[in-house]
Amino acid sequence: MERLLNIDRRILFLLVFIAVVVSLLLKFELPIVATMPVKHIYNKIDTLDENSHLLLALDYDPSSKEELHPMAIALLHHCFSRNIKVLGLTLWPGGAGLAENAFVTTAKDYGKVSGKDYVYFGYKPGQASLIINMGENIYSAFPKDYYGNKTEGLPALKGVKSLKEIDYVIDLAAGQTIETWIAYGKEKYKFDMAAGCTAVIGPDLYPFLQSGQLNGLMGGLKGAAEYESLINKPANATRGMRPQSVAHALVIVFVIIGNVLYFANRKK
Repeated sequence: MERLLNIDRRILFLLVFIAVVVSLLLKFELPIVATMPVKHIYNKIDTLDENSHLLLALDYDPSSKEELHPMAIALLHHCFSRNIKVLGLTLWPGGAGLAENAFVTTAKDYGKVSGKDYVYFGYKPGQASLIINMGENIYSAFPKDYYGNKTEGLPALKGVKSLKEIDYVIDLAAGQTIETWIAYGKEKYKFDMAAGCTAVIGPDLYPFLQSGQLNGLMGGLKGAAEYESLINKPANATRGMRPQSVAHALVIVFVIIGNVLYFANRKK
């Protein structure tokens, strides 16, 4: 018992490593149950009519790609399958290429065309001032799209002049931009809004969810996997949850064993 209590921690690290490697090599599925905050986003998009307009802000860079990029791909699959017009942008300078990749690769699966079925604006600095500018006039905020085409007259923007005409806004963020969208966009222009975030900042956003300022929230890789399950398109997030879940389960087992040994030894 004493030996187990004083086991070299490197052995525990090795066991975790082995569990992760085995879970990656073996193909097995774990149940993924969507939580209500994620279901609310899915249900909202599912109620939008064809040719509705959804603005998707991809405010992250490569350091947060593994958690947030699967969310973007899953959301675009859902929107394009329902013929919803998607407007994309990023407030992060390092996110322009990732955001374009999400739009281009997903659009190919549905035969969607830039300018006709979606618009990707790219990156523009300003954050709060840019959001206010879009709230007044999208064309003055973005005279041209990411590819240099004039935005005014694009079929995908028909019926849209500002954020007031946007049916739904979703911000996928690795930082504080969700609060910026709420303060300078949602509260001023009264559009419906949801968000996706890295797991570490998820708890900070629940007050906005409870107050109704956000109608839905995806947190971390788990949130992305839940959305993939809702649209029935398991991909990177679903595969990533397998080793993560196995590692978490093993750590829980270590905690239980450690506590049992500690109390048994103390009693002795």
